[in-house]
Amino acid sequence: MADNNEKHKIVIVGGGAAGLELATRLGNKLGKKGLVEITLLDASSTHIWKPLLHEVAAGTLGETEEIEYLNQAHRNHFRFRLGRMEGLNRRKKEIYVSPTLGDKGEELIPRRTFSYDTLVMSVGSVSNTFNIKGVAEHCMFLDTTSQAFKFQKQLVEAYMKSHAGSNTDNKPLSIAIVGAGATGVELSAQLHEVTDLLAVYGLDESSNVKLTIIEAATQLLPALPSKLAIATQQQLIKLGIDLKMGRRVVEVTKEGIKTHDGEMIEADLKVWAAGIKAPDWMKQLDGLETNHINQLVVDQTLKTSDDAIFAMGDCAACPWPDHDENVPPRAQAAHQQASALYKTLVNRLNGRPPVNYVYRDYGSLVALGKYTTVGNLMGNLMGSVSVGGFIARVVYLSLYKMHQVAIHGYFRTAMLTLSNLFRRSAHAKIKMH
Repeated sequence: MADNNEKHKIVIVGGGAAGLELATRLGNKLGKKGLVEITLLDASSTHIWKPLLHEVAAGTLGETEEIEYLNQAHRNHFRFRLGRMEGLNRRKKEIYVSPTLGDKGEELIPRRTFSYDTLVMSVGSVSNTFNIKGVAEHCMFLDTTSQAFKFQKQLVEAYMKSHAGSNTDNKPLSIAIVGAGATGVELSAQLHEVTDLLAVYGLDESSNVKLTIIEAATQLLPALPSKLAIATQQQLIKLGIDLKMGRRVVEVTKEGIKTHDGEMIEADLKVWAAGIKAPDWMKQLDGLETNHINQLVVDQTLKTSDDAIFAMGDCAACPWPDHDENVPPRAQAAHQQASALYKTLVNRLNGRPPVNYVYRDYGSLVALGKYTTVGNLMGNLMGSVSVGGFIARVVYLSLYKMHQVAIHGYFRTAMLTLSNLFRRSAHAKIKMH
C-alpha cells in the first residue's frame, strides 16, 4: 500500500472492454473523491468494442461508436496516458512505457516510467500466427482499431480499382479469411453485405467479389452447438461464400494461401482470424508466470503470482472451476471480470478480502450482418436454448449496450443510441474513404 501521505496509485494497462469499464467505475467511486489516483494506459487514443472491429473493417460501423479516452477520463475522474508498455520492475513497482512516435518516425512522447501500488494488466490478445511462414508478411489482422481501419482502406481501394475498369480480365476481387470462429464468420457476412450495398450505390463491378473462409477444423464456430454451426454454414453457402473446411494452412504468399493438401487458394486480400494469444512481450514480465500463449496465470481473484498485480480479459489465464479449461476469451468474460475486480480493488483499499470471480456462461451469439443472427442462450431456468433471427439479434445488441452502460451510464447510452439511429438514416450505410 502507498504511504499515508500519498494517494494509492492504481495503474490499468489496456483500455479494452475490461480496462475501460474498470477505470470508469473506479474513477467514479474513488477518483471522484480524491481517494485514489487511477491511470489508464493504452497505445491507442480511442476505444472501440472489439467484437465490432469486423464492422470497422467492412466500413459499416459509424464513427460515433469510437470513444476518446481523454474525454472519458475527464468525465469519469481518472487519468489517461497514451503509450505502449514494454517492461516491468516488480521490486520498484514500476512499469516502463515505450516512446510514442509520429507517422514520420519522430519522437512525440519520450520513454516514461509509471509507479504503481496496484497494477492491472488488461492488454487483450493478438492473433496467433502459429509461426506459419508468410502469415505476418502477407495477412491483415483485426486485433486493433488501426488494423481494422487499414483493412477497410485497402478494401475501398480494391473496389475503386475494380470500378475504374483497371481489372481488364474481369477477374473477381478475391478475399480469403483464415479462421471460422466468430470474427471470421461475421466478417465474411459483413463483406458480402457491403458488396451488395456497393452494387446498389452504382459500383456494379463490386459485386464481382469472391469470398473464401479457410478453416483447419471440420466445423465452423466451435463455441456453438453443432446444430447451430451447421445452420450458419448453410447460410454462408447460400450467400455464395466458399467454405474450405478441414484445410490447415501451411504457408501464405503474396499470391495466396497454401493448405496442407497442396491446394493454392489465390487471394488479393488475406485476413488472419485463426486463434489468439497474449502479446509476446508478456512472456518476460519480470518473472510473472505465463502459459503457452503468453497469458498471465491468475487465481480465482484474478491475482497473479505477485500480490500487487492483477490481470483480466484475454491476457489472463483464469481457472474455470468444474471445467478442464480456462475461462474462454470472450467479451462477456471481460465484462464480468471488470465487475469482480472492481469489488476486489475497493475491498483491498479498505483492508477487506478479495472477491472470487466465477465465470457465468450466458451463451454465444454470431451476427451474420443483415441476414440473420444465431446462437445459444444459457440460464439457470431454461438450460441451453438455441435462438435465431430477431430475438438473437436483440440479445446480441444488448451485450454491446451493457458495455456502453458500464462506461456511459443509462441516460447517455440512450441518447447515443437515438443519435446513432438518426445518423444512420441520414448518412451512407458504408464508409467509402
